[in-house]
Amino acid sequence: MPKALRRLTPEDILPIAEYETVRKEKRAALIPVKKARRVEVGPHATFYFENYDTMWAQVHEMLRIEKGGREQIAGELEAYNPLIPQGSELIATMMLEIEDPIRRNTVLGRLADIENTVFMEFGGEHISATPTEYGDRTTPDGKTSSVHWVRFRFTPEQVAKFRSGEGQVVVGIGHPNYGHMAVMAPSIRQALAKDFA
Repeated sequence: MPKALRRLTPEDILPIAEYETVRKEKRAALIPVKKARRVEVGPHATFYFENYDTMWAQVHEMLRIEKGGREQIAGELEAYNPLIPQGSELIATMMLEIEDPIRRNTVLGRLADIENTVFMEFGGEHISATPTEYGDRTTPDGKTSSVHWVRFRFTPEQVAKFRSGEGQVVVGIGHPNYGHMAVMAPSIRQALAKDFA
């Protein structure tokens, strides 16, 4: 099994004119990759487990949107490299997706610090996620953000259990106002197992 790529470098970034020529093809190729790394938990939360490929696409899209040229690259790599798993962890973007803006404000207003209640369980193991180093995602009045990044740190023994494929992997949120769990599909588990060293 090839080792997962762990870091984006300036050499990995295409000039935007070149990216435009391959963008449609790259985005189409990423759809099944992202689908194989997506877990819905409850009615509003979706976890998108990140890797080198998803962050490569994200950086290129940010450069395309913001048009900052080569000078922008260093800042984007600083922002998105920490979301590429480094061999003993899984990292996910947790999106709280609620279409109606009024309902969204109400729900997010009841979910302060939700990122601190995320967990994963499998084979008798319980891993509490930790928020990534992006600062507080809850406002002083208790409203949480609709986007969070969480990290699941594994011991070598936990990596082996996760890779074994035995039993079920459960992803959950234990917030008092949002208590939901979901069983991870075996195909997603297999895809995520490749993130480990």
